[in-house]
Amino acid sequence: MESSRAARSHRSRPSRRHPLLYAALACVAVVGATAAGTVYVKAQAHSGAGVISSARAPSNSSTAPGSTAASASERGEASVEPVTEPTVDHDALLATAMKTVSVADTAEVSVAVLDLDSGASAGYGDEAFDTASIVKVDILATLLLQAQDADRHLTAQEKSYATAMIENSDNDAASALWREIGEADGLDAANERFGLTGTKGAEGALWGLTQTTASDQLTLLQQVFGVDSELSEASRTYLRGLMGQIAADQRWGVSAVADGSAWALKNGWMPRSATGLWVINSIGRVTVADHDYLVAALSKGNPTKARGISLVEAATKAAVSVVTADGASASASASSAPSVSSAR
Repeated sequence: MESSRAARSHRSRPSRRHPLLYAALACVAVVGATAAGTVYVKAQAHSGAGVISSARAPSNSSTAPGSTAASASERGEASVEPVTEPTVDHDALLATAMKTVSVADTAEVSVAVLDLDSGASAGYGDEAFDTASIVKVDILATLLLQAQDADRHLTAQEKSYATAMIENSDNDAASALWREIGEADGLDAANERFGLTGTKGAEGALWGLTQTTASDQLTLLQQVFGVDSELSEASRTYLRGLMGQIAADQRWGVSAVADGSAWALKNGWMPRSATGLWVINSIGRVTVADHDYLVAALSKGNPTKARGISLVEAATKAAVSVVTADGASASASASSAPSVSSAR
């Protein structure tokens, strides 16, 4: 029988039968020693064999004066560079694209575009232009908003005027509805609710001299073709329907870039009596390669109506090209400008 001292001495010796247990405990002790530093483990493959080594990162207290800490690559860490999506300046792209557009010495042009699917937009020019007949969209939108406020439908006479005003650009019908909405005061009040900030109704009966900008017309088109609108769904559907049935001799402008008949528009054209130069405008929605675009192209100082039509069509193509995925749609040739004898 062993003495009690011998027994204690025997029990205090580490057992050689459990080497794996002690090795495991030793690893735990190393990993747990976070106060002394961080253990880095690096795995490398060599000819299919896995080699694992560990090294302690030097702590601040162990770094010699004048020495530098080990780099991330020396410690075996991966260096990760943040990846950011490139920002596309569509306005700058449009400004560049517009340099290829032929503009008469007396003319000025402005254009704005919005891709309803992607939300991409671009604008060129911020000056004000006479609306000519594109104001007829604004007049009808104002009438529809006023009718909504009064909780009523348009009368048969109002609908007759609206059809003639939008589809055929009838000036007498526009004058009748201009008076009904309260002329400039009624238009300006509605436009404040629509979000237009650069549009001012003309004085008296001269609705065609209403001043506007391309960006404001884009905002108005969003009220007609968007969903976040002061206009009800029924009002928007009604106005869109009329803009999709424009008379054949007025199907020019923004429609030049559309796929076939996938457009809804309103054009305006007017010679200024003082100069003989033409105001030519076109606004609407066009579908190109399964994308819907809102476009507003405004111009003034055109020597002829035909030159003005060519200008707004070229501006439309340039604008749509910078917000499409590949710009291929902008290379389509413009439809020939029709001859229209009456001024609007």
